[in-house]
Amino acid sequence: MRSIEFIYKSAGVNRPLRANEDHPQDNLNKIYYRDQINKVTNAVKEIITALKKQSQHLEEDPKQNFRVKPAIQKNLVSKIIAGSLILLALIVLGILFIPELIKPTKKIEKSIAVLPFRNDSPDSTNKFFIDGTMEAILDNLCKIADLVVVSRTSVEQFRNTTTPIPEIAKQLDVNYILEGSGQKYGNNIRLTVQLIDAVNDKHIWSSPYEGVADNIFKLQSQISQSIATELRAIIVPEEKQLIEKIPTNNLSAFSTFSQARSEHMEYWLDYTSIGSLNEAMALYRQALQYDSAYAQAYSGLALGYLDKHSDQADLSKNYPDSILFFANKALGFNNRLDEAFYVKGRYYDITGNYDMALKEYNEAIKLNPNNWMAYASRANFYFMKDYNFPGGIEDLLKAIQLEYGPFRPGMMRYLGGALKNCGFPETARYYFEEAFKLDNDSIRYLNTLAFLEEYKNDSRSVEISNKVLKKDPSNLSALWRNLYCYERLGIYEYAYHTALNILRIWEEKGMSPQYGWDYIGFAFWKTGHLKEARFYFDKQIDLGEKILTLDPYDDQGMLALSRVYAVLGEKEKSFKMWNFFTNTPHEYHKHESKFASEVHLNYLKYDPLLENLRSDSLFQNGVTNFENEYNMDHKKLTVWMEENGMLKK
Repeated sequence: MRSIEFIYKSAGVNRPLRANEDHPQDNLNKIYYRDQINKVTNAVKEIITALKKQSQHLEEDPKQNFRVKPAIQKNLVSKIIAGSLILLALIVLGILFIPELIKPTKKIEKSIAVLPFRNDSPDSTNKFFIDGTMEAILDNLCKIADLVVVSRTSVEQFRNTTTPIPEIAKQLDVNYILEGSGQKYGNNIRLTVQLIDAVNDKHIWSSPYEGVADNIFKLQSQISQSIATELRAIIVPEEKQLIEKIPTNNLSAFSTFSQARSEHMEYWLDYTSIGSLNEAMALYRQALQYDSAYAQAYSGLALGYLDKHSDQADLSKNYPDSILFFANKALGFNNRLDEAFYVKGRYYDITGNYDMALKEYNEAIKLNPNNWMAYASRANFYFMKDYNFPGGIEDLLKAIQLEYGPFRPGMMRYLGGALKNCGFPETARYYFEEAFKLDNDSIRYLNTLAFLEEYKNDSRSVEISNKVLKKDPSNLSALWRNLYCYERLGIYEYAYHTALNILRIWEEKGMSPQYGWDYIGFAFWKTGHLKEARFYFDKQIDLGEKILTLDPYDDQGMLALSRVYAVLGEKEKSFKMWNFFTNTPHEYHKHESKFASEVHLNYLKYDPLLENLRSDSLFQNGVTNFENEYNMDHKKLTVWMEENGMLKK
């Protein structure tokens, strides 16, 4: 018999390889637990086999040159049995207790933020080249599922900052920070990067890289993989291929694309800067003149069309077709580009092909598990189209984990709004307060408090919204909330003047939304301005039909048409629209993840535009059915919230 060591060695292991190995570097003794168990099992098997062979040998070979006394034989067997029992007991104790003894007190998450690189070049125009290099390294790290990488919008706030590294890491909730600087002289480039353990505030790795600019993409790949190695992050072969793929062989195309992305970033940070968006789209096209096979430039154009038109009333066929055209062009040159799959997901979401939308979102996240925009968009899809509230909550929480920039408070408010619409006002209040802590925006905070009072206490909601309007008379969120509340309270003269204010602001800002004309029209209708009311009703009908042409199952488009037809007394047309939410939902939504929401129940029960339908037995039965469904779904969702530690009381 041989001794059994509980310190891992590869000898004695005969298990097959697995697709995803455990991580011995994450525990103190560097043990593969499955190998240790496998080894112990083999050792026990060897003991039993040895006992059997010994017994057989003694029986089969009586003609031995030595003689074993019976007493000694019996004593030896007893010792073997006793030893085996002790060994088995030790094995059981080892399996149960050794992992706990060697387990680290806390696993350090491999989370990292890549700060904007400093441009040390004498030529300031090289800023975009250095920015592009920084973003490429960040994007490469984002491809690694074993890392948590915060977004570029998160780190932009620390450009040219004097904030200490530990404070930056605390604000971004990461354990590691990558700093860098770059110089470009003609075709020569020098990069210096340093990885910092922000928890202990110490440099753990630093390295200069020199070469010609023509090799910048190999340099970006090399730096990214070196960082992953220092963090002991596992890079699977598919991720390595994505990191090492060269996006373009043309430096002018790369520099122009980097400048385009910087302009696009300006728009993402401030949606009123339409000029930056237009400049970004022009630069994407210029990059394609240098390299007509530059996949990221095509996906950038697709994003530009998505940003430029998705919130406007321009629903011409050319708008969605342009999004799909450029996304497909991008995938034609790089069929592993997560940004293009994300844009296609948005396209199919807009046009009502929900199965394809979910497929494209999933592919984008598979290729880039740190793509916060894909998580946020899939969350919106789950909330608004699929009614998969647990899926939406999980995705939005993941997006919030990755985005610590200007979008984070808004996503927290969106999550709070979704939770309120699901019937969890106190949990919603928690996220509203967390958003307020981040941006200290008292106006938005008051708007969320007013939102919490809607339907429950509309008078209180108006009171809070009026506090907002004293600070900002043109605040559209407060004006819209007052319009809804005034109409539910039957104070139509106030609703009429609120509608006039909204129309004035729209005209001043050049806005032409897809929704809301029905409530504007209703305020005019109830105050006797029938001609103007009919104008706005017709406008909403026209837009609603265009919306449903793009997406035959769009919730908001159906509800808008249902409201207008109800006011005009066209009950049959109105019933056809709102049946989507009650008796005859679209086939796509007939699955276990579908949940009925409180906001739709309140809409059916209290929206004044549906008043002409409420005496109809068909309508009453539909509301009853929907309310029963909501009550059952809310119980299931409450259990899920409790199991995931999310429920606030």
